[in-house]
Amino acid sequence: MVLDNILSSPHRKSPSFRKQFPRDELGSWSTLVQRHRFLLTALVLLAFLCTIYLYFAITLGATATGSCSGLTGKQQALCRIKEAKASVKGKMKFF
Repeated sequence: MVLDNILSSPHRKSPSFRKQFPRDELGSWSTLVQRHRFLLTALVLLAFLCTIYLYFAITLGATATGSCSGLTGKQQALCRIKEAKASVKGKMKFF
């Protein structure tokens, strides 16, 4: 009984969940840009920020590893050990 009332309700959704658009409305680029302007703006901003992040990650990362590059043998090993100690200093160690 209750089930019959639910199934015959005028507020019931249609079986098609996709919203139907006229063919000319969906095909226009300007319509798509207007509808998704926020998402496109967010995508452009994200791409810009990622570019800046990668630039600094590459340039600063290259200078950090290049400080021992001119040394050879034992001197290079000692330089790397000093760098490792300096990077670990101040960080918590979990064993």
